[in-house]
Amino acid sequence: MRRDLLAILSDGEFHSGEAMGLALGVSRMAVWKHIRALRECGVPLEVVRAQGYRLPAAVELLDSRAIQNGLEPGTRERLASVDTFLEIESTNTWLRQRELDGAPSGSVCVAEMQSAGRGRRNRRWVSPFAASLYLSLLWRSATGAAELGGLSLAAGVAIVRSLRTLGVDTAGLKWPNDVLVDDAKLAGILIDVVGESTGPCSVIIGIGINVAMPETAAADIDQNWTDLRRLTGRETFSRNQLASAVLDHTVAVIDEFERSGLQPFLEEWRRHDVIQNRLVSLRLPNEVVQGRACGVDSGGALLVDTASGRRRFASGEVSLRIAP
Repeated sequence: MRRDLLAILSDGEFHSGEAMGLALGVSRMAVWKHIRALRECGVPLEVVRAQGYRLPAAVELLDSRAIQNGLEPGTRERLASVDTFLEIESTNTWLRQRELDGAPSGSVCVAEMQSAGRGRRNRRWVSPFAASLYLSLLWRSATGAAELGGLSLAAGVAIVRSLRTLGVDTAGLKWPNDVLVDDAKLAGILIDVVGESTGPCSVIIGIGINVAMPETAAADIDQNWTDLRRLTGRETFSRNQLASAVLDHTVAVIDEFERSGLQPFLEEWRRHDVIQNRLVSLRLPNEVVQGRACGVDSGGALLVDTASGRRRFASGEVSLRIAP
């Protein structure tokens, strides 16, 4: 019912409770209760006496069928399902539980908003209603977890390729899992691996891309950020089209990664490396390391020239900031 209400309100115009009740076959009081629940969970609905309810602007709601119809035929065949949610704790968390329940490889989850979205090292990922793409993909692999080093770098290449097809060709990559434009964060990647280090395992690739972030929500973001609306100058941007492009390129990258590892993506990743030759600060569990970034090695580890010599850092060890 709440999704049906949002479908009516998605045009950004005022709709009365009575009219929506008639359209949906419920009472005006029932409409009011659902509107109140939507507002309580974070949907920015405006209420004006004698005019009704509306969203601040028109939105395109996520739609499983639209996403699937936008896929390349080969990708569509590889995916098992695309589940969409109005609100969810976390797309990665939901797919993790589905994986434990036996969900097939190629299961996809997207959501309009997340109540507990997360990034690397359990940082909060700000996830307001219809402001970004929140997408996760479950992939089952015969390759052990130990062979998946560098997957976040390959996934970053997939994101850059996806954005380029939609007219954004200025995106760069910050090791190990961020997509930046002019040092402002546009997207992030979270990789969760479930299984044995040398046996079959499952990978959940979580992707968040800022589309039209409201300033009120962005106040909770602790770093420079940007979104597709700012970069393209377009007031509306199809998140369904974006989801299709991301899935097309991510599935293709996973296939190549399983065949050949990180090697086919290294040159492309290095072309988009935004921290090459820049001063960086890396926070480890027991120390802070400063130095000059000098690229990644063949396994995807970051190489940094420090006062004590060149050091190698694996992606799971550190939090990296570009020095001012």
